[in-house]
Amino acid sequence: MSENGAARTVGVVGAGGIGLSVAADFVLHGFRVVLVDNVESRLEQARGELVEAVTYGPMLRPALPRIPAEEALERVDFTTRLADLAACEFVVENVTESWEVKSRLYRELESVLPPGVGIGVNTSSILIGRLAAETQRAPDVIGIHFMNPSYLKDAVEIMRGEKTSDACLAQVSELLTVLGKSAVVVGDFPGFVSNRISHLFFNEAIRVVEEQGVDPATVDAVFKKCFGHRMGPLETADLIGLDTVALTLDHLYDSYGDEKFRCADLLREMVKTERLGRKSGEGFYRYRPVQSVQPSQD
Repeated sequence: MSENGAARTVGVVGAGGIGLSVAADFVLHGFRVVLVDNVESRLEQARGELVEAVTYGPMLRPALPRIPAEEALERVDFTTRLADLAACEFVVENVTESWEVKSRLYRELESVLPPGVGIGVNTSSILIGRLAAETQRAPDVIGIHFMNPSYLKDAVEIMRGEKTSDACLAQVSELLTVLGKSAVVVGDFPGFVSNRISHLFFNEAIRVVEEQGVDPATVDAVFKKCFGHRMGPLETADLIGLDTVALTLDHLYDSYGDEKFRCADLLREMVKTERLGRKSGEGFYRYRPVQSVQPSQD
């Protein structure tokens, strides 16, 4: 709550899997959310996914509050208008891992956000400083790498750009405290710590399927049963989105020029045929669709 008792408002740009997860995390912790996406049908689908997240999240993590679906939906403004972010105290950006898309968005955000409103870059590999340079508010731009699903995670990787201010870092730390998370602060280099390492992991797992013919469930079982991972590498890649995994590997390859970051051929083929993981209903596994939920009119 703000000082006058009203719910605090944050913006989330991008209603895909991670964007919806971040929005649900804020809703579960008492915030109002302005959720922006440029595809109306994606926003409609996000309604059902939000209800699912706030319903099942507390079952998986009992410390989370239980919120009726109607109340959760009332806390979110689903919109295609970036201008609706003007009343937010902070904005988290989660759009596709494309420089062209992200750079254009940051120039647009510069024109609609009041001075001093910070932007959290939830990116997989693009440098924070490079995106900050597209705005006039570089001190207020910071990397916030939420893991998916955000509401089940205890920590967040924070990427501090060269010009990110102490005040911005402090603001983000306070927001994370409200969300019940700690911050692990790293530098600003391609892929950061998590994705520079994890995407090699995903790529090699895909190559094992492609080159050795190992069943995806078997690959994942090794890491879940033998190493205690909650999810295997292929399940995780499906959750992130195989298109995002491929784009991140491309950025890493372009940045470092190292063959180890070159995408597996199978990954390229799956992206080409739109087998993208959970978001498309099929990747290394098949997934049921989430139904859109509308508030009742009673």
